[in-house]
Amino acid sequence: MKESVLKNKMILAVDDELDILSIMEEEILEACPNCEVHKTTNYYEAVERIFSWNYDMVILDISAARGLELAQLAVRRKLPVAMLTAHPVSLEALRDSAQIKTQTYLPKEKLGEIVPFLEDVLKDPHGRPFYGKLG
Repeated sequence: MKESVLKNKMILAVDDELDILSIMEEEILEACPNCEVHKTTNYYEAVERIFSWNYDMVILDISAARGLELAQLAVRRKLPVAMLTAHPVSLEALRDSAQIKTQTYLPKEKLGEIVPFLEDVLKDPHGRPFYGKLG
């Protein structure tokens, strides 16, 4: 089995749904047991972590815990950001995310594909394909 680029990476996941955070953590640690995944549902804890740790990737729910604000903070710290969404992505959300310079979106329905998705983003943090469908 090929070694994952996630090896020894530290990831922050922020979502208001504990089950989504658990699924993400399970998927990531199953593929790469030596990753460190920090999880929170709280905006203020997420802000503290973004400024206290040097994450290799930040995964944010666009509609929860003030996701776009957190994305702005993470991008300011030059941390790669992937946005999660449970809803069809609107052109407005894409525009806002592009203005912030987040890397990409992953629909929550594709959480089973989160590991290759994150690996792709980390291999080329300057631009990844959009994984979801508009509308």
